[in-house]
Amino acid sequence: MAKAAVFLDRDDTLIENIPYLGDPSKVRLMPGAAEACQKLRQAGYFLFVVSNQSGVGRGLITKEQVRSVDLKMESLIGAAGTISGYYHCFATPGDPYDERRKPSPAMLQEAAHEHVLDLARSFMIGNRLSDIQAGLQAGCSAILLDLCVPMEEKAEAARTASFVAKDWNSAVEWIQRRHKS
Repeated sequence: MAKAAVFLDRDDTLIENIPYLGDPSKVRLMPGAAEACQKLRQAGYFLFVVSNQSGVGRGLITKEQVRSVDLKMESLIGAAGTISGYYHCFATPGDPYDERRKPSPAMLQEAAHEHVLDLARSFMIGNRLSDIQAGLQAGCSAILLDLCVPMEEKAEAARTASFVAKDWNSAVEWIQRRHKS
């Protein structure tokens, strides 16, 4: 049977966004992110980070630096194995050769194929309109985490999302209510 998952944007969702972050010593979790991830894993969800990382395509950071930031983030979240996998798009905006960049659902679909996930029972959590669009296009419920949403995207992202969460706790509670029904 296919499993349910929660797909997570990284920057300004799980960690504070520092543009083109390549230094793991600067990783800071968003408030409530660690507790939320642990609760979701305990509830049986598989967690996957799906993140546009155009700094690699721009030559500003390396894939190895992205991975070191991910590893630091995961260590701050806590329990080993909390994150089941990482899917990154390293292309720059407008790169015609990479169709994986959010708002494309490709990274979520790739994870679903590789890990036998049921996208209809899964969720996407992010702070950008592109996160919401990727989740919905993949067939997931999409949660707008209203912590650091760019003002120019906020109204449309809120209208488009399945749910707008004021914080991590409300996002987890909404997922748990949906799971029960």
